[in-house]
Amino acid sequence: MSLIPSFFGGRRTNVFDPFSLDVWDPFEGFLNSSALTNVPSSARETTTFANARIDWKETPEAHIFKADLPGLKKEEVKVEVEEGRILQISGERSKEQEEKNDKWHRVERSSGRFMRRFRLPDNAKMEQVKASMENGVLTVTVPKEGEKKPDVKAIEISG
Repeated sequence: MSLIPSFFGGRRTNVFDPFSLDVWDPFEGFLNSSALTNVPSSARETTTFANARIDWKETPEAHIFKADLPGLKKEEVKVEVEEGRILQISGERSKEQEEKNDKWHRVERSSGRFMRRFRLPDNAKMEQVKASMENGVLTVTVPKEGEKKPDVKAIEISG
């Protein structure tokens, strides 16, 4: 019995075995398509893990970046500040060592390099950037300069 019709690539699956369920992926084969044959392998490796998800929120005191990097140690992640108010977060997750007798059923975790760059606004204090890593979540805090309030001086009206 087939869960997925044959016009989706003719895949067959056993509905009684939950580990054999295979979902049709319309993008399958895209990374191996002829469109990427001229791309160097190092660039393909970088794109493998380039989808590191990063949230950026702004509070009254700071810009806060949070990146989910499960399985990475802080030694495998780099946070850098460049000229032009650029914050760069990069790192690499190595492939798991394969043993000769291992039989893989699924490989879904990504490996490879990633790099994300953010141009920070003018009110960012670039010299006070702090980063911490806890439970696979990298938090980068970029303090903001306080808004300059105009000095208001009351003028006495004569007359």
